[in-house]
Amino acid sequence: MSSSPVTEAAQGETRSPTLTFRFGVWGAALPLLFFVVWAITISVLGFATEIGLIMGALFGLTIGLFFCKSRWHAYAEGLFSGLTQPIGVVALIAWFYAGMFAQVLQTGGLVEGLIWLGSISNTTGGLFVGLAFLLAAVFSSAVGTGYGTVVAFCTFLYPAGIAVGGDPVMLFAAILSGAIFGDNLAPVSDTTIVSATTQDADVPGVVRSRFKYSIMAGIPTLILLVLFGGSDAELSGPEALAAMQANTDPQGLIMLAPFALVLVLALRGQHLLTSLTWGILTGCALMIATGLAEPSELLGVDANGDMTGALVRGVKGYLNMAVLILLIVGAAHLMTLGGTMERITELLMRWIKNSVRRAELAIWGLVAALNSAITINTAAEIAAAPFVRELGTRYRIHRYRRANMLDAVTSALGYIFPWGAPVLLGWATISSMQDTYAWLPIVSPTSVFPFVFQGWLLLAIMLFAAITGWGRTFEDKDGNVMTKRPTD
Repeated sequence: MSSSPVTEAAQGETRSPTLTFRFGVWGAALPLLFFVVWAITISVLGFATEIGLIMGALFGLTIGLFFCKSRWHAYAEGLFSGLTQPIGVVALIAWFYAGMFAQVLQTGGLVEGLIWLGSISNTTGGLFVGLAFLLAAVFSSAVGTGYGTVVAFCTFLYPAGIAVGGDPVMLFAAILSGAIFGDNLAPVSDTTIVSATTQDADVPGVVRSRFKYSIMAGIPTLILLVLFGGSDAELSGPEALAAMQANTDPQGLIMLAPFALVLVLALRGQHLLTSLTWGILTGCALMIATGLAEPSELLGVDANGDMTGALVRGVKGYLNMAVLILLIVGAAHLMTLGGTMERITELLMRWIKNSVRRAELAIWGLVAALNSAITINTAAEIAAAPFVRELGTRYRIHRYRRANMLDAVTSALGYIFPWGAPVLLGWATISSMQDTYAWLPIVSPTSVFPFVFQGWLLLAIMLFAAITGWGRTFEDKDGNVMTKRPTD
């Protein structure tokens, strides 16, 4: 009699059953393939939500069950073994801590503090547009949420920028570009966490290794926005300046201290969980000590007996994505058990052969294709991650390099396409303010598409890196960094 999975686990063994499917190895891909098609469909129809994506993943896993020729018990055990992989568990725990930290910074008024800097700068035209990019980049790097950055800065800085002579298209593009910068680089960003954990890389090391890519795109982005960000249109909304100043508070800048602490600790090699814990504790202490927030605003109970506060909102914000990443990791594991991953790798290797350049081009193209179709960039990244991992490990491409390829392309394309969730979110935010500012110009998603410079430049830089090998590193069987591909 064969031992049960529980017995095997107790004996320290990690054997998983090999599954067979109708349609051969391609049958094992049906759960993930269904999810991708589902995600594209609901994105095109305009009602893509996190819970909608979760339903697609669940439907896909259920369909896979009916195409499995092995015993359904073996299919279920294979799925559960995939759900318990560290790749997904590490990501969701890191998300929860990152979410709490982000909410602490926002509750402490960091965005209001940064906007105060903009209100006292006395800059106009292109200089203000460039400043909007810098402030959005700092904020998104601190809180790790590009979507939140788009909403906050479209609400406060966009009307003010128009009032001081900023070009509407360039100003919207500047906000999107700043969101990309932080989404790609922030150690607490969801895309950073997913790209690192799915490639078995540590977050601090990944952030250090990708800084050169982010800054190479950021500097020319800033220059272009300053040069072309001015408008000849007559200033039509000076009241926006007063409205912006009413939503500013310099005291919120004190929340840069916990952000700096997390960044320093992370870059010095502390585990992300350790860095975030100190950041959360420091932020909460500063807010209470300075009167920026009451303890109940951090953690409290409402009239219905439900727990509320910044810490609770931080965890709630990632619950759906945590479930989704586990389901996608489980679906990818089924592909490994069914032989799909091996077959896809073999087919790609017929074109790649022994060329690492082609391997990286295949990674770049695959990630770009999924992000072009799936409008929630984290979901696209999760779907692409198993393929990036399989190809990268096959050619011994270093885990930092793989994570950078995965994250940079994901962050870039997530904020470029007119059908992308953050672009539509920014457009909807600006449109909703016309009741308050009748003179406010509305920028269509298709108009801003060519001018999101940070995204386009980051995409081009990673393509250049894949073609030329710039920044490419390898790893030996022990994970040590090598400049040449090992032959063992």
